Amino acid sequence: MILTATTISDLPSIASEIISYVKDARIFLFYGDMGAGKTTLIKSLCAALGSDDNITSPTFSIVNEYRAAGNKIYHFDFYRLKDQTEALDIGCEEYFYSGNYCFIEWPEKIPALLPEHFIKIQITILSNGARQVTLYKF
Repeated sequence: MILTATTISDLPSIASEIISYVKDARIFLFYGDMGAGKTTLIKSLCAALGSDDNITSPTFSIVNEYRAAGNKIYHFDFYRLKDQTEALDIGCEEYFYSGNYCFIEWPEKIPALLPEHFIKIQITILSNGARQVTLYKF
């Protein structure tokens, strides 16, 4: 599935399409360059799931927890990890296999720890500044 956001105002409808498309998936891996809009899309996904929490990047805390319509959402940012052991130290596997939503930025930092089934979301900045959001089911 390929979606295009020409402006930030397109994100709520894109988030709704993603949630509808993936059905029961709970693990989402976000790939894209710095500044591509990973956290911004995650904010819209959380809102689409019913969260009214203040969604911020967990760059320094590594993981943030949000609530949404009876669900928990865990938002990870592994950018600053030195190695996979740091992810294990915070108990990432318990989060990943909890059955709750897990939105993971910079998953390439923890390749050996990723669950077998997930949704990969690639965000690409187009030449006109729009964002192409491509989903892959694994």
